[in-house]
Amino acid sequence: MTLDVLYFAWLRERIGLSQERIETDALTVADLVEELRAREDRYALAFSDLSAVRVAVDQDLTEFDAPLANAREVAFFPPMTGG
Repeated sequence: MTLDVLYFAWLRERIGLSQERIETDALTVADLVEELRAREDRYALAFSDLSAVRVAVDQDLTEFDAPLANAREVAFFPPMTGG
């Protein structure tokens, strides 16, 4: 499947991209993260501590065990804080 993957804040800085379109066989967000980690060190560094990363699939906040079937977009970002 083809996915648009978006990176925000320090994830964007570590990876060096704000977004990319990728081909993946990942079934879940966790599978996608493992594929990305295996790509290059910059991805491995960005996803080294998943407790500091949140994810949205098609703009719906979700967990890393969420399925990717029929998804078009996955976004990774740090936890949000209120103010």
